[in-house]
Amino acid sequence: MVLLSMQNVNKSFGLNVVLKNINMTLKEGQKMGLVGVNGSGKSTLLKLITGELHPDAPNPDPGVVSLVKGTTVGLLTQFADIESDLTVVEELSRVFDPLKQMEARLREMEAEMAEKHADAAAFDQLSRDYARLTERFEDAGGYEWPSRIQGVLAGLGFAKERQHQPANLLSGGEKTRLCLARILLMQPDLLMLDEPTNHLDLAATQWLEETLKKYKGSVIVISHDRYFLNAVCDCMAELSMTRLTQYEGNYDAFTVQRRMNLERQLKEYEMQQKEIARQQAIIARYRMYNREKSIKAAESREKRLEKMELVDRPVDEQKVRFSFEARRRTGDDVMIVRDLSKGFDGRTLFQNFNLHMRAGDRVALIGPNGIGKTTLLRVIMDQLKPDTGTIRFGANVDIGYYDQHQAGLHPDKDVMNELWDDFPRLEPDQVRGVLALFLFMGDDVFQPISTLSGGERGRVALAKLMLRKDNVLLLDEPTNHLDMDSREVLEGALEDFTGTILTVSHDRYFINRVANKVIEMSADGVIEFAGNYDDYLEKKRLMNAGEEEAGPAKTKTELEKEKRRQRLMRESKKALKQKVASLESDIAATEELIETLEAEMGNPATYQDEKKAAKVAHDHAAAQEKLEALYEEWSETASVLESAE
Repeated sequence: MVLLSMQNVNKSFGLNVVLKNINMTLKEGQKMGLVGVNGSGKSTLLKLITGELHPDAPNPDPGVVSLVKGTTVGLLTQFADIESDLTVVEELSRVFDPLKQMEARLREMEAEMAEKHADAAAFDQLSRDYARLTERFEDAGGYEWPSRIQGVLAGLGFAKERQHQPANLLSGGEKTRLCLARILLMQPDLLMLDEPTNHLDLAATQWLEETLKKYKGSVIVISHDRYFLNAVCDCMAELSMTRLTQYEGNYDAFTVQRRMNLERQLKEYEMQQKEIARQQAIIARYRMYNREKSIKAAESREKRLEKMELVDRPVDEQKVRFSFEARRRTGDDVMIVRDLSKGFDGRTLFQNFNLHMRAGDRVALIGPNGIGKTTLLRVIMDQLKPDTGTIRFGANVDIGYYDQHQAGLHPDKDVMNELWDDFPRLEPDQVRGVLALFLFMGDDVFQPISTLSGGERGRVALAKLMLRKDNVLLLDEPTNHLDMDSREVLEGALEDFTGTILTVSHDRYFINRVANKVIEMSADGVIEFAGNYDDYLEKKRLMNAGEEEAGPAKTKTELEKEKRRQRLMRESKKALKQKVASLESDIAATEELIETLEAEMGNPATYQDEKKAAKVAHDHAAAQEKLEALYEEWSETASVLESAE
């Protein structure tokens, strides 16, 4: 059954048209993901559903938002509205005030029955009322609500000591989580969530996913978390250029369907434009004859053209476009971290942190909020000093750092000078060209940094990082504040990057695409997992189940081969050709050396000097081993080059 429908809904604020001719349906039990670029009207749409805003009323008919009668609606916004003096648990227990009132009435009825046991008729009536109320109380979960509160608080990551603090003393992120806990406990028929995974760590996000998948009501969720949308949603809706389009399936299915729709619409548009041009050419020929019959034919065709329903040219909203290059290669060992620890004010964030990064590694750091992931990056960048441990960098390492708070940007500068001051050798047109890649065009480049949104500041920081051409990137939550299309462009740029990456991220979709190694941080140390986020989850599942991974374990040599091949696959064709030529030259030189050594080994005079004979034999064995390694590397490189061509 359809729970919610919207028909021809429009919404403008002054001259700014936000939503136009919106049509949408949501069935009972459906879980819909609502996506669109920042400012496309997603939050406005939710407020229209709750009745906080009303559709515009253009002639002849106003748009209609229809909900099944009696439907309860709950909306979680991005702004927490809790200023209560009550503790966290007391604040949540208010949700169950009706149950507490029912329980109080049951206690009163028990006392009344004790008093009226002598009056059979009154006692019988009271007993029947008591039984009915008890049944209602049990059906509503009257005995379960305290444990439900504890379950939600644990799932959303509230520590025991925080549960009994006044709600108004919580941080902004904790207040948002408390609002989420409250609305989940209310269990409305239609649950609407605006960016619910903000301020949640990975464990809490996974708990919320499982909760929403089992949720009996309908759900509309706005989220930039594509992994979350894939896990929870069975349908999607996209707001683009004031219009809404619905799709069946999760986020991955939506991206495929959207691309197909754009291709189909573009084909329809191009075919119609060809037909219009053909008709206009015919009309021009008819008019050229300048006869009554031909003029009437031309006018008839013109009228048909005027009545033709024109297909709009599909517009895929602007996307950022950029890539990362490394100006030089690092050595094989990029960074070795040993026994690192850091704490503040007597509280240890992390300890026993060890990491060995090799060229081409893409490492994702995950762990609960507050474990010190950002602090670790700042220690590596020498912005903070470690309490214990050492960090050693390899040869030719150039580190680029993306700070999620963009602390390196200067609020008093405009966008143009923020870049130009760091790269003064660029011409003004070159700076503007780079900024255009990140959607800063025209007068946008003269906006002060202090006036930019989080997403805009993030794009400026990425532009600066791109221009540096470092070979090692340290990225702290790089997808925060970016819309989905920008995230996908960033992921593509990092996939093509030939250097080394260490990233902190809660974005599991991002980790899946970028990482080849996941490191889970805890207070006691780290656990390292080969592969991306899905691989990490599977290995954790096997560990928790006490099982071993199926199949034989890979040797260190096999793992090194895999890493080497992954690095090769990120090289350009030109670099691969140069590498093949260099290897062939090394092979020829090594073969020549072996021939020389074998000639010496065949000379009886060599054995008159025992030390010389031993050295020649040793050098020959080493040269043979080197030749085998060179042939193997040449074979791998040539194979990758062949597949790339």
